[in-house]
Amino acid sequence: MLRKILILMMMTGACSAAMAQDMSVAASVEKAMWGDHRSESNMERNRYRHPVGTLDFFGLKAGMTVMEIWPGGGWYTEILAPVLRYKGQFIVATWDPTVEGQPSYRYELPKEMAAKFEAHPDVYDQVGTAYYSPPESASLGDENSIDMVLTFRNTHGWVNNGQAQDVYNEFARVLRPGGVLGVVQHRAAEGADPAETARKGYVSEAAIIALAEQAGLVLEARSEVNANPRDTKDYADGVWTLPPGFRLGDTDREKYAAIGESDRMTLRFRKPGGEADLLQ
Repeated sequence: MLRKILILMMMTGACSAAMAQDMSVAASVEKAMWGDHRSESNMERNRYRHPVGTLDFFGLKAGMTVMEIWPGGGWYTEILAPVLRYKGQFIVATWDPTVEGQPSYRYELPKEMAAKFEAHPDVYDQVGTAYYSPPESASLGDENSIDMVLTFRNTHGWVNNGQAQDVYNEFARVLRPGGVLGVVQHRAAEGADPAETARKGYVSEAAIIALAEQAGLVLEARSEVNANPRDTKDYADGVWTLPPGFRLGDTDREKYAAIGESDRMTLRFRKPGGEADLLQ
């Protein structure tokens, strides 16, 4: 009986510690999303992008090695960097400046991010950088080295460039057994041809799932945390018609502002193996 009591106490203590850790991460995300290092316009996006719910769904925990793919202007980087500072390892995989012939933004945005890092060492001094511009620069690092890979609104670009499967294969290669791929992507209607919808920024869930499964990853869960049923997905200028892009400028701006940001899938995949499989 005493042994059973001790085991129960140990299990209760472990669960309490795990809950405290999760609560601590959620609190850290909440703090970071409203941090002084963020612009008002980026904080305005919090209500559309739901970072607390999104990162909780992906299973972000202290001590993880996390890689964000093509962070663009660094909206999520601004949140992940302080959350993981001294509590894990955070790596941004940005475009490789040594690869010639890329669109100009692939050279400018990494420079702007480097300047941001330099201006706020109290936030970004522990962030690692990897360079990734496939097919010329196609490695994200060592095999089985990353606990969590995150990609936010990137997959349509890889579909358009005919690189999507190679990119997802690379995610699977660098993830540790049991590691997580978290995907947020503008969501096309099911059954839609990704070759067509990706030109407007949208990809269907089925297409994303097929890419991940072909790479050897397993769909673990879906979340509607970033869903937006007001998004009709039929804009001549694609998803960039909606905020924050407002590609049409002042034309029907109030209409598109009322819709808000795009309808987005939020998917969690896992690489087979590791503790996750052992616990099942």
